[in-house]
Amino acid sequence: MIELFQMGGMLFMSILTIQLAAVVFFATKCFLSKDQSVGQIKNVGLLAVITGILGQLIGMFSAFEAIQQMGAVSPAMLAGGLKVSMITTMYGVIIYIVAILLAIIIKNRK
Repeated sequence: MIELFQMGGMLFMSILTIQLAAVVFFATKCFLSKDQSVGQIKNVGLLAVITGILGQLIGMFSAFEAIQQMGAVSPAMLAGGLKVSMITTMYGVIIYIVAILLAIIIKNRK
């Protein structure tokens, strides 16, 4: 898990982790205060997806720039770079899924 965190890039993975903490904070706040407003949870989760996609785009841009400078690159090396660039997007989507699940749980509790 730590290896994926480092491979995804410390900047974007740290930002996404802070967003995950914000999702948990807002969910705890809603759960403890008996507040049914789950909009903040969903919004932070959606922001995590967008942040993950931005991280992927920036990673792909820098990878393609390096490929352009190197010239010929093997398909395996290209596939490895694309795989690494998807880590932030996957993390962002996982955070969004957690946010949606927490929002459903909070909304449906009695």
